[in-house]
Amino acid sequence: MVKSVGVVGLGLMGGSLAIALKEIYPDVEIVGFDRNKAHQEEALEIGFIAKVVAFEEIKKVDLLVLAIPVDAIIAIFDQLSDIDEHTTVIDIGSTKEKILQSVPPRIRENFVATHPMTGTEKFGPKAAIKDLYRDKVVVLCDVDKSGERHLNRVEKIYRDIGMHMIYMDAAEHDRHAAYISHLPHIVSYSLANSVLKQEDPKSILALAGGGFKDMSRIAKSSPKMWRDIFRQNRDNLLKSIDAFDKELKSAKEMVANERWEELEEWMKRATTLHEIL
Repeated sequence: MVKSVGVVGLGLMGGSLAIALKEIYPDVEIVGFDRNKAHQEEALEIGFIAKVVAFEEIKKVDLLVLAIPVDAIIAIFDQLSDIDEHTTVIDIGSTKEKILQSVPPRIRENFVATHPMTGTEKFGPKAAIKDLYRDKVVVLCDVDKSGERHLNRVEKIYRDIGMHMIYMDAAEHDRHAAYISHLPHIVSYSLANSVLKQEDPKSILALAGGGFKDMSRIAKSSPKMWRDIFRQNRDNLLKSIDAFDKELKSAKEMVANERWEELEEWMKRATTLHEIL
C-alpha cells in the first residue's frame, strides 16, 4: 500500500514505529527528519531509517508520520499545505482536538489523527524498541473527515503492526486522556518534587521501594513534551486535577480524624478499578 514512509521526529515513538514498519514492510523505504543532529546520527547508526532527508524532500513520501511534540505538530502544518493528494499524514500526539482544529482545510482529507496508547518514560532514538506498538490500543479521531483512501491505508498499517483500533471524537479523547494519561504524569512529577523538597537524595536511594519507584517512574519523561501536552489539554487537565484533589482531601480528612474503617472502604472502592483493567 505504501512504497515510502517519512518519519518526522526520530525519538521513542517515531523510532519504534519505524522499527515496526521496517519489520513488516521490508521493501518500503523509511526516511527520517529531525532538527536534532544527534538524533539524526543515532537513528542512522541504529538503522531504523535508510537516510535523513530535508523537510521538503520528506513531504514526498506515501506516508508521513508526525512523531513530534504536539505544539510542533501544529506549527508544522503550514509547511504541509502543498503535499500531494496521495500522501497520507498521521500524527501520534497525545492530544487531538487542537491539532485537528489546526489542520489546513486543503489537506484535511490527507490527515488521520491517531494516538497510540503506548510509550515509556525514556526518549530519544536509543529509547526506540521493536514491539512498543504491538497489542496496544490506538485511538483514531474524527475519521469521518479523513479521506477514505487515507483512512483505509492507516487502518491497514496499524492492523499489520498488531494494534487494536478504537474510534473516538477528538474532544472526548482529550477528556479521557486527561484522566488516564495526563493526570498520572502531573501527579508523578508532583510526587517527585514533594520528596525532593523533604528528603536527602541519599535517603531516597536507600529507602525507596517498589511503590515509590513505580509511581515516580514517569516523572523521568520529557518535561518539554509534557509541558506542550499540558498546555494543549489545559482545561481537561485542570478538571482532572480538581477531581484528584477532592479525593486526596477526602483521604486526608479520614486520616486526620482517624476514620480508619471509612478509609478502608474508600481504598476498597479504588481496588475495583483493576477489575475493569
